[in-house]
Amino acid sequence: MFTIDRKRPVCYNNFIYISEVAAMETVIKSFDEFNTRELYDILRARSEVFVVEQSCVYQDLDGIDQRAIHMYTADESGIAAYLRLFMKDDESKTVQIGRVLTIKRGCGLGLPLLMKAVEVAKERLSAKTVYLEAQVYAIGFYEKAGFSVSSEEFLEDGIPHVQMILPLG
Repeated sequence: MFTIDRKRPVCYNNFIYISEVAAMETVIKSFDEFNTRELYDILRARSEVFVVEQSCVYQDLDGIDQRAIHMYTADESGIAAYLRLFMKDDESKTVQIGRVLTIKRGCGLGLPLLMKAVEVAKERLSAKTVYLEAQVYAIGFYEKAGFSVSSEEFLEDGIPHVQMILPLG
């Protein structure tokens, strides 16, 4: 099991203006559209959260980034929230969302980015279903966006996960 590193920036809504969160631009790019600074910042954020913070050594560079749509918000200190989405199954029109992270927790950045990703999956990729593998502690977060658990708990890289789906109408 992993623990959250409380040395990382934590943000609570009473310390940030809600209008600042709402005004943050969501950047949506393919891999080929990244400049080197953006790519570095994204890979650093993913490493910070999934490798260092969660003490989980795994192969982050999995060959999917090149075919994924990447979405993030940033502020003056860098990446604030990030995720990627990609076609999991062309035949069933299932899009998978993964690598979901927020650097500044408690600011309300994650849910708007996730909802925007669902919108992108539907509009740009013609998705019929959105699929993700959630860490068990985050099930409630994904349920707020309409996802439901669709599997038994399983271990991925030593961390408990479940599969979740969101059918799109």
